[in-house]
Amino acid sequence: MAGPVRANRVTMTNLAWNLDGAELAERFGLTRVTLINDLAAVAAGIPHLPPDRLHTLNPGIPDPDGTIGVIAPGTGLGQALLIRCGANHIPVPSEGGHSSFAPVTDEQRRLLGVLANHHAHVSVEMVCSGRAIPLLFDFVRNGQDEALVRGVPDPTRTIVEAALADLDANRDTPSRRALELFCDILAGETANLALKALATGGLYIGGGLPPRILEFLQPERFMTAFARGAYRKMLTAMPIHVILEPKTALFGAAAHGQTLL
Repeated sequence: MAGPVRANRVTMTNLAWNLDGAELAERFGLTRVTLINDLAAVAAGIPHLPPDRLHTLNPGIPDPDGTIGVIAPGTGLGQALLIRCGANHIPVPSEGGHSSFAPVTDEQRRLLGVLANHHAHVSVEMVCSGRAIPLLFDFVRNGQDEALVRGVPDPTRTIVEAALADLDANRDTPSRRALELFCDILAGETANLALKALATGGLYIGGGLPPRILEFLQPERFMTAFARGAYRKMLTAMPIHVILEPKTALFGAAAHGQTLL
């Protein structure tokens, strides 16, 4: 479930659904239904991923006993941890995507200023998710390329496809700049998660969007935005991977269910 699970109940963050594990079990004649946060499920699935379902941005030096951080830009911006406890891994959910956006460049500070004029709180999810792509495009275009998204049913997909074509042709366009801005913000927020969790076990980037834009997730640029500040050397040693397997959350839910049994 995309939302905080409390007492086996959840109100989903971006969907008007209220779910109760006990009620679901009674309705469908099951012994027990246990709800799990979607990103906690992704985290639980990571130990079960084969290496060929990962795209490495930074090999780093993984600590086998270290905490693992998971960040996933999709409809929203999910975050979770995976903590080693003896021979087991414990998934820990988070709602870090709803924390405040912390800009680190002049361009990002301008973006925050524009959004702060219209919103009481600017979360990092607002600028780092699939839904953020049209917003970033509108911010960088300065009156250009309005026709690109006029009347299209899925502006995010249109902008991403245009950006990939523009990158391949080495064209400097608003769609390309929007994706570059998105990736820089993602790298910065991944670093924030890494520092808060001390994620020496590695960082895993999930969600539906990153595997589609691997050409924009260039290791050198990503690491420039990721490894900064007092612990730059430590951040440089943290492995970073993009998850390519779309069923990772299902693997994690199965693993979590097996643990409960």
